[in-house]
Amino acid sequence: MSKPNFFEDIQAKINQVIENSPAKDIEKNVKTMLGQGFSKLDLVTREEFDVQAQVLATTRAKLEALEARVTELEVQLKRT
Repeated sequence: MSKPNFFEDIQAKINQVIENSPAKDIEKNVKTMLGQGFSKLDLVTREEFDVQAQVLATTRAKLEALEARVTELEVQLKRT
């Protein structure tokens, strides 16, 4: 048995023991509890955040364009 196969074999056996142990149930329970806790915190998903970031960027660009246009119109108004 070569060393890489030995370590792979040990890792496979450890994974099998963990799969069949209460540790797996504990992991599932902890994930469920964390999920419930996070849902109560009124958090947003990454997708929602990305969408809102894009909306903000678009709005900011429009605002900058409008500010430039207002400045241009003010200059024209002062000339007349």
